[in-house]
Amino acid sequence: MAYFIRAIASTRGLTFAKLMGSGSKDGFSVLPDLSQYVLLCVWVCEADAAVFFSKSPEYQRYIRHCSTKQSIYLRTTMVHGLWSKVVPFKVSENYNAALPVAVLTRATIKWKDMIRFWKDVPAVSNSLKDGKRPLFAAGIGELPFRYQATFSIWKNGDDMRAFAYHNKHHKDMVAKTKSTGWYSEELFARFSPYKTEGDPILSANF
Repeated sequence: MAYFIRAIASTRGLTFAKLMGSGSKDGFSVLPDLSQYVLLCVWVCEADAAVFFSKSPEYQRYIRHCSTKQSIYLRTTMVHGLWSKVVPFKVSENYNAALPVAVLTRATIKWKDMIRFWKDVPAVSNSLKDGKRPLFAAGIGELPFRYQATFSIWKNGDDMRAFAYHNKHHKDMVAKTKSTGWYSEELFARFSPYKTEGDPILSANF
């Protein structure tokens, strides 16, 4: 994983990239799922992405290890916060709550707050099964325990907001985050997914 990011750093049109693992047990366990990885790339334009996916020897070498893969294309509708001390995304589209919406949260957890943070994660992840469910959700991260992110895709903005603002466990987690300040860096980004390529891992009409 470390070699791959260094190898593609000078790719034309690539402004930000992270290769991340995921958690087991629906994606949110502290134990890793060694069968699922996420490559996040931010591009100047889609044409540069197409060249990379079709011609990059590093990418082709990487996906030879994959039994299935899917690319999800996103346009940013909102972002606040930092990731690795930069704002990686630029807003490029207006938000439409009637359409599918993707959400990414990312945080660096302070060492002193790590145990308290992970004690609350199971309740929130289990509550994803209640009420409106996402089309896809996973806990991902660059480094186990400390650098953590979540990525989810929802049928529409109303379903996403119902979980974010009315799910008790999620509301409690947000409140604790504000009161304890257990993140040294955090980012929230919302996207409009507009197409997919590859294997039909995620069944959705964008």
